[in-house]
Amino acid sequence: MKYWLLKSEPNVWSIDQQKKAGIKGAPWDGVRNYQAAKNLKSMKKDDLCFFYHSNIGKEIVGIVKVTKEYYIDKTDKTGRFVAVTVQFKSKFSKPVTLENIKKNKDLSHLALIKQSRLSVMPVDYKSWKIINNMSRI
Repeated sequence: MKYWLLKSEPNVWSIDQQKKAGIKGAPWDGVRNYQAAKNLKSMKKDDLCFFYHSNIGKEIVGIVKVTKEYYIDKTDKTGRFVAVTVQFKSKFSKPVTLENIKKNKDLSHLALIKQSRLSVMPVDYKSWKIINNMSRI
């Protein structure tokens, strides 16, 4: 299993909308960056992803699970980009802010800090555990 971080502007697609999508989940589409698209292609069924609210909030608000591996993104008229389907798993009672992530030296290597514009990025297991623990403190 691998771990990822997916960014979405909450006024476009929020964790609450993801939860409302129910058991069938929803496509994670609209990604037009080649590095982010490559990351989508690397995702496997049952991989877990942090759900990050970007621009508004700038915080990890929950977890989703990949339920369908990559396929052609129906919102891309060129047919070059892909989507995956993700299903709501949990919402954090205490979101983990970007500010708090930046304060933790053990997380300074994350793409979230180093490549702040990247919308789909891998997260190593140690960082996954740290961030999950931060959501409980």
